[in-house]
Amino acid sequence: MPRGDKSAYTDKQKRKAEHIEKGYENRGVPENEAESRAWATVNKESGGGHKSGSGRGHAETHASAARGGHRAGHGAESHDARAEAARKGWETRRKNAEARR
Repeated sequence: MPRGDKSAYTDKQKRKAEHIEKGYENRGVPENEAESRAWATVNKESGGGHKSGSGRGHAETHASAARGGHRAGHGAESHDARAEAARKGWETRRKNAEARR
């Protein structure tokens, strides 16, 4: 089996890679890079192709999927809210430093 052959992957793994690849492409990643990242993610989560029989029955980690939401900041403050909080904190630290002088 040559490198890059996807025959050992299950249909579910192939669908997952396709979905991940589309997500990367929507964010502007080049097509080749998106495909490479997608298959790397599938391999990381499931341990590679599982059609052969060995390795079946092992749980998937979903580590990459869990990290995604944290990186994107889903459910977090907006950029403007974070910027305002940073400005407010800076003003407080500046005032406290002046008071200590």
